[in-house]
Amino acid sequence: MELDVRIEQLEFKVAHLERALQELSDVLYRQQRELDSARARAQQLIEQVQQLEGRDADPNRVEIPPHY
Repeated sequence: MELDVRIEQLEFKVAHLERALQELSDVLYRQQRELDSARARAQQLIEQVQQLEGRDADPNRVEIPPHY
């Protein structure tokens, strides 16, 4: 009888661990999607800045430091 109780307790723990693992997996998946989205947006912004910098590129122009 004691063996049955121990097996039941183990099954109970395994069920809870499986649920917790699935919840963690879902959170990780959502975070990865958010990270991928943020990286893509950052790349877009970098490209926009590079385009804007390239638009005003004049090789003879002297840039004045911002503290002047």
